[in-house]
Amino acid sequence: MWLLIAFIAIPMIEIALFIQVGGVIGLGWTLLIVLMTAIAGSYLVRHQGLRELGNLQSSFSEMRDPTEPLANGAMILVAGALLLTPGFFTDIVGLSLLVPAVRRAAFKWVRSRVKVARFEMGPGPAQEPEPQDHVIDGEFEDVTQTKKPTHKPSQWTRH
Repeated sequence: MWLLIAFIAIPMIEIALFIQVGGVIGLGWTLLIVLMTAIAGSYLVRHQGLRELGNLQSSFSEMRDPTEPLANGAMILVAGALLLTPGFFTDIVGLSLLVPAVRRAAFKWVRSRVKVARFEMGPGPAQEPEPQDHVIDGEFEDVTQTKKPTHKPSQWTRH
């Protein structure tokens, strides 16, 4: 239900803002602002996304919880999509998601509402190693061909 409301409300907000802003500063400046926020936003998303990817890799290599770098990466990805969508409301939300303090606050809010039952990193609980002296009985039959080939082998096969 919330998704349906968002799909209806956001375009209506964007249209209203385009009409209001365009009426005050004119069509050309309105379009220029939308284009500049898309360009600046894509640069910021790329820069912050690469930095967050480094944080994610270091959390994996140091065996730390990767939840926050993953959430930051997801929020940066959403910010990029919002900044590339034409409109003032989506630009404001997208730019706000590029502010680290806003992302931290959003992460804390989501984390307080989500209950994680269990999280483990590294090797699992100690298990008894399987014995290495297993003997598997079996029968075999040699199936290699002993007859001579009827044509000269190609250069693609080994002799």
